[in-house]
Amino acid sequence: MKDKLFNWIENKKEEILELSDYIFDHPEYAFEEYLAVDKLTQYLEANGFDVERQLGSLKTAFKAVYGNENSSKRIGLLCEYDAIEGMGHGCAHHMQGPSILAAAIAVKEFIDPEMYQLVVYGTPGEEGGGGKIKMLEEGYFRDIDVALMMHGGPATQTDVKSMAATSLKVTYHGISAHAALKPEQGRSALDALLLTFQGVEFLREHVLEDTRMHYTVSDAGGPNNVVPSKAVGSFSLRSYNSVYLSKLVERFRRVVHGAALMTDTTFEIEIEKTLESKVPVIKLNSLMMENARLVNAPCLMPDREKTGSTDFGNVTFVLPGSCIRVAFVDSGASSHSEAFLIDGKSERGHAAVIYGAKILAGTVYDLISSDKLIDEIKTEFVNRKENLDIVC
Repeated sequence: MKDKLFNWIENKKEEILELSDYIFDHPEYAFEEYLAVDKLTQYLEANGFDVERQLGSLKTAFKAVYGNENSSKRIGLLCEYDAIEGMGHGCAHHMQGPSILAAAIAVKEFIDPEMYQLVVYGTPGEEGGGGKIKMLEEGYFRDIDVALMMHGGPATQTDVKSMAATSLKVTYHGISAHAALKPEQGRSALDALLLTFQGVEFLREHVLEDTRMHYTVSDAGGPNNVVPSKAVGSFSLRSYNSVYLSKLVERFRRVVHGAALMTDTTFEIEIEKTLESKVPVIKLNSLMMENARLVNAPCLMPDREKTGSTDFGNVTFVLPGSCIRVAFVDSGASSHSEAFLIDGKSERGHAAVIYGAKILAGTVYDLISSDKLIDEIKTEFVNRKENLDIVC
């Protein structure tokens, strides 16, 4: 059966790569990926999938379904297609949709649809927009048991952990006054912000080693001869554990409150976005890698223990998921780089799209053909999530 799936993908290589190149040549940014969505959804419809466009509040999100809606094996294939503002497809998102579509349609062509349901989700705005977060909030992804993705990279591997991240905006309000003639009448919002920065620095000593905390001034409050009545700071707190991060955010709130007390100012904290940490499912990662070895994917490497922040983490925090990264650039190359752009339409880039499709198709077949794999994956997911707070 896997030979049939792989051969079908190989025979459709030309049109799959044409789709990938089109998305690469027409980069679109977060929540404006209309051309990519049109191409992907038309291809899915032409191949027998029922397509729903404009999901919830997101005009460039879509859902395509095939198979038995009452099946106990509901497999989600998620793809991104947004580019990086001012750069283009420097993160290889142009590969994902075509690779996912090839895998999904290959499965549809050869496997009895009564045995499964396939759900292809188009997820916009990963580059800073957090489209999957909005989709989760609006009830999507709840109709699948497992979520799979592919991504280009410098090695063929899966991830174990991703960083949870909370972005916050802190605004202090004070009282303005002439800085030379009546400074005693002023209450400096900027002083409060500077004290917050210092408080974060003291906090660094007393957090877990892999915690990250970043900050910058968004609005300093005006000229230097006026006591600033308003100051705004931007903060990002990160951890590889969502439970730990939530506790860190509360400690940060106390730092902000303390700075306000010291300066006789008031404050507002706005949480702009929260990315959850991935709950790793090693059995699912291993299944993806078994299929990567089966198709002789390039540059096979062990699981990557830690990666940055992604809105796919929010999906894998609520249900089992895994993303296969497929090598197409030199070792050491980073996403959001010129290397990703240069090789995006190269022979290696094209090969990664096809390798990814075969790996995903083989993984989906394994999940469908087994009576117990999905249950075992769900059990591991639940156990690992329950253990997240042990380190806290």
